[in-house]
Amino acid sequence: RGHAVRFARRDPAAGLPGGVSGGDVGIGTNAEVAAFAEVVVLATPWGATQAALAAAGNLAGKVLVDCTNPIGPGLVLTHGHTTSGGEQVAAWAPGARVVKCFNTIGAEHMAHPGAGASQPSLFACGDDAEAKGVALRLGAELGFDMVDAGPLAQARLTEPLAMLWITLALKYGMGRGIAFRLVRG
Repeated sequence: RGHAVRFARRDPAAGLPGGVSGGDVGIGTNAEVAAFAEVVVLATPWGATQAALAAAGNLAGKVLVDCTNPIGPGLVLTHGHTTSGGEQVAAWAPGARVVKCFNTIGAEHMAHPGAGASQPSLFACGDDAEAKGVALRLGAELGFDMVDAGPLAQARLTEPLAMLWITLALKYGMGRGIAFRLVRG
């Protein structure tokens, strides 16, 4: 879509993730990629999130799109309703402009989200209107129906919604191809 993309890996010598090629795509350490980026997309397992942020270095002023979900052993949320993983990410990355987004859907939808009635809805919540606008535009460019879900505290609701997606897809056999759609009447 015309964006320069860099992937951060603990071992950049391992190369790009499978299936990634073309365009302005590169790889580096967390710190190298974070220094390069205008927008940092955090897509780590919850248990690795704090370490990944620490390895990224100073993210103050950067748009940090948090795609994580605070899931612990036994497939349970470690945060929820009175706080959120998104708010924890903001605490771990002081000064970053955190937006919780892209966390309520499986990776299978990222390349081809669909169109029309089958177009999945994604929710973006954050306290910085400009940063949230960036996440909303990026999601729309990818083909998602983007929904401004309010301030970052709303991650207290989107993370349990993600847990619903995970359990429906994986535990109750609906498969990873499912997605949520907000119907506006």
